[in-house]
Amino acid sequence: MALREILHYPEPLLKQKSEPVTEFNDELKQLAADMVETMYAAPGVGLAAPQVGVLQRLIILDCSAGDEPDDLLIAVNPEIIAGEGDSFEEEGCLSVPEYWASVKRHSMATMRYQDTDGNIHEREAEGLLAIGMQHEIDHLEGVLFVDRLSPLKRSMFRKKYLKMLKEKEAENAGS
Repeated sequence: MALREILHYPEPLLKQKSEPVTEFNDELKQLAADMVETMYAAPGVGLAAPQVGVLQRLIILDCSAGDEPDDLLIAVNPEIIAGEGDSFEEEGCLSVPEYWASVKRHSMATMRYQDTDGNIHEREAEGLLAIGMQHEIDHLEGVLFVDRLSPLKRSMFRKKYLKMLKEKEAENAGS
């Protein structure tokens, strides 16, 4: 396993749509293992392949709390096949560090996906896992959670976030 670099906004690759996985092989299993290690090290509760520079439809999720057993979910070619209810929870993203915003999602969702051997599964979820599934699948479509904000909030985010990035660059240059 190896840690992979997590791409950050405004990296253009994060806006691209991912390709379906067609080969279920050792390379896919290695990518999944690397993503698991990267997600836990970040630390985060979810990671999509585009966030590590790979435009394939693969997501990793573990929404268990630290004192609970891991509930690792590795989903290849995932899709939301049902959703109901509304949730308006604050989200963050490993690709948009230090920024959180409330995003409207389904409060319950059902995801169909394949495992790394190509077997098909379905997973029903509510709460954080349902939100995480929707958030990570958005990455596969080239959509960041900040893209789901109102136009005014998105504009405010861009100004604030780009200013923060410039301040960090200046701070790092001065070190």
